[in-house]
Amino acid sequence: MAWTEITRRHHDRSALRYASDSTDEEWAIIGPFLARASRVGRPSIHSMRTIWDGIQYQATAGCQWRMLPKDFPPFTTVQYHFYRWRDSGVLFLINEALVAASRIIEGRDAAPTAAICLCAHDAFRIRLSCVRRHAGRSSTTLAYFIEFGYF
Repeated sequence: MAWTEITRRHHDRSALRYASDSTDEEWAIIGPFLARASRVGRPSIHSMRTIWDGIQYQATAGCQWRMLPKDFPPFTTVQYHFYRWRDSGVLFLINEALVAASRIIEGRDAAPTAAICLCAHDAFRIRLSCVRRHAGRSSTTLAYFIEFGYF
């Protein structure tokens, strides 16, 4: 995609607090994935959007969690939600939904249909690296790989 005056205006992030903050349009897509499912416990004093923006800032800046600016929630809160969403698969679901949406916008099928075909030489190199990785564990492991046709 080439930058034109229209695309520059469309992707301008100068009105946001940080360039990594989500726009209202982006939040409309991501927000439903991050809704609080739990009704027990203490109510949150931070919005999910500011927590999401903190995660985005950390990922964009590449900084340590402790170096999040003070206008985000405490770094422990942001870090907790990141790990919780990562471990529960929410971030994977968001990624899948965004990839499918971008493919549909481009006029393609939502799920990719291509397969990766390896030539015999590449397949041999993959098997060889697998054997090398496991060969140091025991002498019978290497014999197992040879016996079952990995070599």
